[in-house]
Amino acid sequence: MRIISGSNKGKRIIAPKKLPVRPTTDMAKEGLFNILNNHYHFSALQVLDLFSGTGNISYEFASRGAEKITAIDGNFECIKFIKKTAAELNYAIIAIKSDVFKYLEKAPIAADIIFADPPYDFSTEDFLKIAELVFTNNLLKEGGMLIIESGKHTDLSSGPNFVEKRGYGGSVFSFFYENVEEN
Repeated sequence: MRIISGSNKGKRIIAPKKLPVRPTTDMAKEGLFNILNNHYHFSALQVLDLFSGTGNISYEFASRGAEKITAIDGNFECIKFIKKTAAELNYAIIAIKSDVFKYLEKAPIAADIIFADPPYDFSTEDFLKIAELVFTNNLLKEGGMLIIESGKHTDLSSGPNFVEKRGYGGSVFSFFYENVEEN
């Protein structure tokens, strides 16, 4: 995996093979960040990275100037790797070991962007539970965005505040916006 833009553009990050992860592909990540570039100035963002795995998405936000990034994962080895890599890259990423659903029930922050990359074999109900918890607990700031990455066979369009989805190879990003007008 590599950082595709920003201060550490081109930097390769090698994760231990023992981590139970599936990092977002460079192609999908590039597509996602092209979309985000049209909506946000990264330096002003507060980002919550759920099911953060290797920290791939957190590093990309940090490389582009985001300074308030919290990475949540339930695997101790993933959190250890994120802390180590963030320190090496001089990124102030806060990495927390927690069950994501429990964290969302009591999250102490509201973010501009919440990115979730759960296992692709989650049930549709579990994917949608992420969106429900985010919006029920008001975890997005005004104008904020929730992005859930899933496999191409998962349809999240019935979720609260769903706006659109974009596919990149076998990955799909579903976008949910705070303050979506009901039609």
